Amino acid sequence: VTRSHSSQTGRYSTIWPTGLKKPAAPSHAAGGETVNKQFNILFLCTGYSCRSQMAEGWAKWYGQPLFDIHSAGIEAHGNNPRAIEVMKQAGIDISEQESTKVSDEMLKQADLVITVCGHADEHCPVLPADTKKIHWPLDNPAKAEGSEEEIMDIFRTSRDDIRKCVKDLLQHLREDISE
Repeated sequence: VTRSHSSQTGRYSTIWPTGLKKPAAPSHAAGGETVNKQFNILFLCTGYSCRSQMAEGWAKWYGQPLFDIHSAGIEAHGNNPRAIEVMKQAGIDISEQESTKVSDEMLKQADLVITVCGHADEHCPVLPADTKKIHWPLDNPAKAEGSEEEIMDIFRTSRDDIRKCVKDLLQHLREDISE
């Protein structure tokens, strides 16, 4: 899967994966109740402080209950207050999300892993054979320089780019899963 940014149009384009796992058929848990497995999406970044947290926030907003959404980092750098603030401005509260280091269990449960930065893409742990991976080369707003307002504008732009990516992804997955 590739995702590229056009400097001419200012837009991202994505080639989507094919053959994604469909959620398992309903099964019965102890006690006889029916259990449906949700399609599990994991957003992965280097430090899990900005881009993956915003992606998780948008994906939970747009994707539940059909999708089980998680995010993590190759490392855990803590939550970025600017990311929390710009998401709050858009009506999404990510303040309770924990900065979490990716675990083998998270990777094992993921149907789809989306790396949101080059470092995470290059250092992504080995994935199970039936787990798909997409890479989104998103700019890191945490590296922005300038006045506070200029930096917040960069965070807002990043937030809006991530929102578009997530909406497009979930629409594609809904179509693929329903086929």
